[in-house]
Amino acid sequence: MMPERDLQFLTELAAQLRVDSVRAADAAGSGHPTSSMSAADLMAVLFACHLRYDFDHPGNPANDHLIFSKGHASPLLYSLFKAAGVIDDEELLSFRKHGSRLEGHPTPRLPWVDVATGSLGQGLPIGVGVAMAGRLERLPYRVWVLCGDSELAEGSIWEAAEHAGCEGLANLTAIVDVNRLGQRGPTRHGWDTGAYARRFGAFGWHTIEIDGHDPGQIDYALGDACNTRRRPTVILAKTRKGEGAVEVENREGAHGKALKNPGKAVDELGGRRDLRVEGHRPEEAPEPYRFASKPLELPAYEVGEKVATRTAYGQALAALGAARGDVLALDGEVADSTRTEAFGKEFPERFFEMYIAEQQLVAAAIGLQVRGLRPYAATFAAFLTRAHDFIRMAGVSGASIRLVGSHAGVEIGEDGPSQMGLEDLAMMRTVYGSTVLYPCDANQAAALTAEMADVEGVSYLRTTRGNTPVIYGPGERFPVGGSRVLRHSPGDRATIVAAGVTVHEALAAADELKAEGVPVGVIDLYSIKPVDSAVLVEAATTTGNLITVEDHRLEGGLGDAVMDAVSELGPRVVKLAVTELPGSATPEEQLSDARIDRQAIRQAVKRLL
Repeated sequence: MMPERDLQFLTELAAQLRVDSVRAADAAGSGHPTSSMSAADLMAVLFACHLRYDFDHPGNPANDHLIFSKGHASPLLYSLFKAAGVIDDEELLSFRKHGSRLEGHPTPRLPWVDVATGSLGQGLPIGVGVAMAGRLERLPYRVWVLCGDSELAEGSIWEAAEHAGCEGLANLTAIVDVNRLGQRGPTRHGWDTGAYARRFGAFGWHTIEIDGHDPGQIDYALGDACNTRRRPTVILAKTRKGEGAVEVENREGAHGKALKNPGKAVDELGGRRDLRVEGHRPEEAPEPYRFASKPLELPAYEVGEKVATRTAYGQALAALGAARGDVLALDGEVADSTRTEAFGKEFPERFFEMYIAEQQLVAAAIGLQVRGLRPYAATFAAFLTRAHDFIRMAGVSGASIRLVGSHAGVEIGEDGPSQMGLEDLAMMRTVYGSTVLYPCDANQAAALTAEMADVEGVSYLRTTRGNTPVIYGPGERFPVGGSRVLRHSPGDRATIVAAGVTVHEALAAADELKAEGVPVGVIDLYSIKPVDSAVLVEAATTTGNLITVEDHRLEGGLGDAVMDAVSELGPRVVKLAVTELPGSATPEEQLSDARIDRQAIRQAVKRLL
């Protein structure tokens, strides 16, 4: 049983956290104080009694990880940081103001925040990835994730629950703030913590149901979680939204608003306090386990061979895995198609099967990179669209993950439109700080796979299903942001800009046009973001006519990237792309039907001239 003195301190600390949450939201004129107040007791006990964290050294590999999946409760998190002494009261009251580190939802602008949260349903899946990293690195830290009950309606939560349960991630604890009220009214299950317990229990979790305002019960539950072996723990805490303030306690319509009478609420909560939480620093841990490495030897392909870029990716990733112990591979149950299986056979301990759960696939990659690891996550390009919100938030987090989309475009042939990635370039180009690469041959694909390892932010490699001719020699470099001019003469009357499979169609069209007395240039724009503006500007300036051709929808892909680079120069630009809904057909028929094959390119040049 917890001593009375400790219970009193925790009660006072929780009241302070509520007061500071009310004050921060009042200073901002907005925010989510009621969602913060419900979880204050939970976080007070966690911070004071169980969290092992060195705030002076947030990079300490032995530190626990705390993720606020309910990121809208940021006033509570910032109040905790104030109690820990790492921000002062003045900064607390800068909440949501221009230039403040204390944004409306937490981001890694604060060194004690691992990832950006606020898009609900993401914190727990990312926590799964951080827990996986702890196991891989053989570190003793724990991962604590604060969830709201509303976000348990998200499918991504249950992708995370199943993966964590199957993997037995005992270093992961979810703390669910079951305060009954969502944004527009009651949640689906209200205060029925048993309904949630049955669901988590079905996925193999250890479940604990408690009164979330009783420090003794909270302390016991957190200790029980630490002592549980071979399975993750979920603490389902029944709480009251807006706890402690009559104006908002357990009342609908108060979500996401500053209190109308904050002064009265502060008085009801006992006034301002200035308690400090010393917390517990982690015990000295062993160095993170690192895998052996050796010099990189990428696969080499002879010019003229026909090799799919997806095959080159798989073989290059296996070579990269041998050269770098920090490289990992994640699969969405398509490793035989993406060719990621080559890595899995060589390095099974660093290969993670995430099954057909693309949100968890990307989230795990985000969690793994928190520890400085270099994950590559691969599935069909079309299926990455399911995880777009996680990819978008990875950009907000500044997370460095490598995504690979295979089976891109109509080129895949008979499988039809459900399997065709035709929106992926647009999706990835819009992500903050992203890099988008689209190789046309095996040696280029291998080189870019290795290049991605040191690219910061979200990077994306688009690969092709079918075999394409090798046009570049082994060992050539392809820096991010570059391009290759494959055809050029002083008399060029237009320039064809292509990437991936359409490079080969562009070269064939250029050769036919040359035989007809119409010289044209060809640019392989393998880096679609960042784009090689200098080469494009030169082409636009010298020929005045550009034809872009891509196995992708008209909107947002290669053509728009080119337009963005040269629009101020005013050249004529013709964009060839997929505009109709494809059906089933051979790859050659698909390219022809989409009007992006060599004949369509040739005709477009003639029309333009």
